[in-house]
Amino acid sequence: MFCDQIRREAEAAPRAALPAVTAALWKAFAAGHVTEAEAEALSALIEARQALSAPNPGRATGPIGPDAPQDRARSPRTGRNGSRPRTDASMERRRRWAASGRLPPALATRFTLAEQAVLALVAAETCRRKDCRLSVGGLAAIAGVSETTVRNAIREAVKLGLLTVEERRLTGWRSDTNVVRIVSPEWTSWLRLTRKRREEVPATVSRGGGCKSVNPTPTEVPSLWNSRPAAPSERLPGGSERPGRKRLERNRAAR
Repeated sequence: MFCDQIRREAEAAPRAALPAVTAALWKAFAAGHVTEAEAEALSALIEARQALSAPNPGRATGPIGPDAPQDRARSPRTGRNGSRPRTDASMERRRRWAASGRLPPALATRFTLAEQAVLALVAAETCRRKDCRLSVGGLAAIAGVSETTVRNAIREAVKLGLLTVEERRLTGWRSDTNVVRIVSPEWTSWLRLTRKRREEVPATVSRGGGCKSVNPTPTEVPSLWNSRPAAPSERLPGGSERPGRKRLERNRAAR
């Protein structure tokens, strides 16, 4: 029902109302009313309508800045912007990064799956070297998304106050890669807690792991091996009362 309603709105709405339709689509997707396949198809339909109406809808080049205009209608995954995964490997990378747990759940709900993969990669790079200096193309290749998705994810994170972007101009027409830093206290605390948990896992395994304690109690248990060995029995096995050979020989010698 939600899918058909959003499709009718996307087909009938003017170009100025398409961003509102896109917002309604991803709100329904987050609430579970629309499946991922339906969201992919509806997003492609909306982007196709925008491509027909806009004079240059695919232009998304240039450095990422905090004051750049926000275009959430082109952030999801399909269409001529190239955000649909072209191979199974790219989709696997996207899902693996999105499920890596480097983004707090409360913040992850504000982004799509592809954008979560981008921000998870930014968080991993930040944990490794205190900031992220990968290029837009490098982020897109590693996370399995398009460059437009990378720009939209970082732009939205900057808008929400999660990231800061520092541009590094070399000359008037050349720039180095931007420096992206995480400034959200919630996000940095989450990464610190996650890193602490991962560091504690090897120590637990080295001590033995599991639920049992490897430190024994000082209870002394007497060893049966240290007790005095019993004298060998001279009786025959099976409960027979006949004396053994050695006993018979001793009896004969005594006579």
